Amino acid sequence: MEKFTVVSSVAAPLKIINVDTDMIIPKQYLKTIKRTGLGKGLFSEQRYKDDGSENPDFVLNKPAYRHAQVLVAGDNFGCGSSREHAPWALADFGIRCVISTSFGDIFYNNSFKNGLLPIRVTHEQLDKLFDDAERGANATLTIDLEKQEIRGPDGGVINFEIDPFRKHCLLNGLDDIGLTMQKKASIDSFEAREKTARPWL
Repeated sequence: MEKFTVVSSVAAPLKIINVDTDMIIPKQYLKTIKRTGLGKGLFSEQRYKDDGSENPDFVLNKPAYRHAQVLVAGDNFGCGSSREHAPWALADFGIRCVISTSFGDIFYNNSFKNGLLPIRVTHEQLDKLFDDAERGANATLTIDLEKQEIRGPDGGVINFEIDPFRKHCLLNGLDDIGLTMQKKASIDSFEAREKTARPWL
């Protein structure tokens, strides 16, 4: 998993509340178990017209936000079903951080396991971040995980809370498999002992 330390990027403003996981990645894209290639389906019902052409009014199709790594979103982002494809699609598109006042619990937990940083802020802070994001290419947000800071284009700083263990995992690029592999020596030693003690297993 890619480490998350500091990300500086234009932030795309998505002023929609209750964005569910079906909106993030519609059901027709759930046939794969690969984490790559899902970026094309991210918000597909909003990004594309019925004929397959791009919807120029959708924020991620606008020139200033095509390469945004930060998404500033309305309340209750990632609600709905538990599909892990939602953080996969965001990450595959290039989004590294989503900022909102609240998140669906399962989406929130899945995000950390896939290198995506969800940040909770107050409604007042979100309004300020929306203002910054709407300035497009003229405004960059910097997300500093070590310092737990969001630094705005005008020098303002918003501090955010994060569970220390989840912070450690993101900073070091550790998903569940990575955490297990940190114990590889102990696992190998245990298996060797068991093979000697109980060779019939």
